[in-house]
Amino acid sequence: QVQLVESGGGLVQSGGSLRLSCAASGLTFSNYMMGWFRQAPGKEREFVSAISQSGSSTSYADSVKGRFTSSRDNAKNTVYLQMNSLKPEDTAFYYCAARDSTLETTIPTRYRYWGQGTQVTVSS
Repeated sequence: QVQLVESGGGLVQSGGSLRLSCAASGLTFSNYMMGWFRQAPGKEREFVSAISQSGSSTSYADSVKGRFTSSRDNAKNTVYLQMNSLKPEDTAFYYCAARDSTLETTIPTRYRYWGQGTQVTVSS
């Protein structure tokens, strides 16, 4: 049974930082591209970042480029999202997702497995 478990969310002031983690089990983690998505109340789920199987390639939404960094540790079956210079508009539920393809995509339905999410709230 595949499980993705996010952690690290919380309440932070504008300009602050958080690091999200997503621990995976039940799958061969190094075979999966990992993505981060977020969803704010009343809005659609949106792409935040993706990282390739080896970690050598990353992509980001324009809204987070230069502030967020994805990384992964295949030995620990964990992917991370370092979020710096947080803004109130970053407030959302953040999800990690796994995709068994080498082709990058920002489309949520192209990811096979999802975590339950973790709340990030940025106060102004």
